Amino acid sequence: DLDSKKIAVSPISPFRPRRWKGKILKDSSIIKIQNLDMKKRPISIAADNLQVKNVKSVIIKMQKKIKFNKEIDQLIFAGDLVNRGKDSHKVLEFCINNKKSVSGVLGNHDFYLLYLIEHQKKDKSLKKVLESKNIKHYQSWLKALPLFLEIKIKETNEVFWISHAGIPFIWSIDDAKKLSKEVQASLKNDASNILAKMWGDTPKKWNENLKGYKRLRVIINYFTRMRYLSEDGSLRLDVKSKTAKKGYIHWFNQTKLNLKNNENIVFGHWASINGKTNIDNIIGLDTGCIWGNKLTAIRLEDKKIFQIKKQ
Repeated sequence: DLDSKKIAVSPISPFRPRRWKGKILKDSSIIKIQNLDMKKRPISIAADNLQVKNVKSVIIKMQKKIKFNKEIDQLIFAGDLVNRGKDSHKVLEFCINNKKSVSGVLGNHDFYLLYLIEHQKKDKSLKKVLESKNIKHYQSWLKALPLFLEIKIKETNEVFWISHAGIPFIWSIDDAKKLSKEVQASLKNDASNILAKMWGDTPKKWNENLKGYKRLRVIINYFTRMRYLSEDGSLRLDVKSKTAKKGYIHWFNQTKLNLKNNENIVFGHWASINGKTNIDNIIGLDTGCIWGNKLTAIRLEDKKIFQIKKQ
C-alpha cells in the first residue's frame, strides 16, 4: 500500500462486474461483497497473491498494524500458539507455511497439544488441529521449537531473550540456554515419556543435582508456567492473579537485578498483569486477548508496541 492510507478495489475482469470500474477507499473501510446468484455469476477474489474461486461472500479489511513481509521479516511467537482461541489450526497452518520467517518458543498449551498428539488423546477445544491432515507437520514443527531464544539487534546493540513465562533469577543466561537445549533433546529422543511425565508442581525449586523426569519437569515449569517465586527462587504455581500473596514475588522483580541496560526479556503467559511489569527491559506481551482485551506484539528494533482489539 506504500503507506498511502488507501485501499484499491478493482474487478479482475473488465466484464465483471459490469459497468463498475473499481474504487479507491480509505484504509479504515470495511468492504463486504455478497454474491446473490453463484450459479449465474461465479466470483473469484484475489488479494496479496492469493486467489479464491466461487466465493459466496467476502469481507475485505486492511491489516495495517503489522505489515508482515515473509521475505524480509522474522515473526517470533512467545509461546501458546494454540488453545488461545478457536483458530489454533489456522495459526499452525500459517507457521508451517512460513517456516523460514516464523519461529517461537514453546508455551504450556503447546506442550499440552504435543502430549495429546503423542498419546492420541482428544480435546474438543483442539479438535480441528487433532483431526487435521497436517497433524504430523504441526507436531514436528512444534517439537523443534526451543523454550528460550536469543535475538541480537546490531543497530541498537541490544539483546532480547524470549521465553514463554520468563527467566528466573536463579539461572544465568548460559543456564537458560543449556536447559532449553536439554529439554529439546529430550523431546527429540524421548517425547512419549517426557510428555506423559511432565505434569505436576513438584519439584518446586531448581537444583542442579536433579535427574530424570523430575529435572525436566521443573525446567519446563520455570520456562512455561512461572509467575510468582519465593525469595529463594522456589516456584509458586497456585496463584495467577496480578496481586501477590505474602511471600510471593513477581519473578521479574527478582530477575531485573541480573540485567544490564542493553539486555531485555520478552515473555507472554501472564494475562492478568496485562503486560505491565513497570520495568523497561522486561516486556510482557500477554494482554488477555482471549479474555476480550488486546493482542500485543513488539518490534524489537525500536521496541514499538502494536496492539489490536479482539475481533
